Amino acid sequence: VYPRADLGDLSGLAAGGAKPIEMADGKSFFGAKAYKDSKVCNMMTVSELHRRYHDKTGITFASMYPGCIAETALFREKRPWFRKAFPWFMKYVTGGYVGEQEAGERLAQCIDDPKCAKSGVYWSWNGGAKSVGRWAEDGKPRGAGGSGGEIFENEQSDAVRDRENAEKVWEYSCKAVGLTGKDMCKDVADEYKQKMGV
Repeated sequence: VYPRADLGDLSGLAAGGAKPIEMADGKSFFGAKAYKDSKVCNMMTVSELHRRYHDKTGITFASMYPGCIAETALFREKRPWFRKAFPWFMKYVTGGYVGEQEAGERLAQCIDDPKCAKSGVYWSWNGGAKSVGRWAEDGKPRGAGGSGGEIFENEQSDAVRDRENAEKVWEYSCKAVGLTGKDMCKDVADEYKQKMGV
């Protein structure tokens, strides 16, 4: 769905994401695209955390898609008709709607369920997350990552799996917030083992 996430050459992030360059790709701010770009950057960051620290610490790093949580303040700047129509559309047309409580339960599952002990993965629910929603025999919408279903390891997009760009996102993000090598985890394995009493 337009606009698609596209980090471009990351020139905006390389420049610190400051005005007048506010987007990762160096272009002017566009809210819907910024949201999607941020999701790609978040998943890249989780992948980098996995690559850099999982083997040293045993910490599990994973991303998740809880479903479309259509009734949060995310759409607060949209027109009133959209704020009313969008949740309805996601519930009854695509089947992709997930309530806040269920989304929270899904997050808790990623933290606590032994099925989710694998690091470096992207979790989703409902097996039909790659399909357009449809009506099931029970009269409820199914698919498109909506309510219900079972957790599964989903496939990350090509953009998220782009290791070169993931490393750049990591580097530019550290620079943008003022982190240096001295601020990053060193001897993290020993600290983690000591903390955990291992």
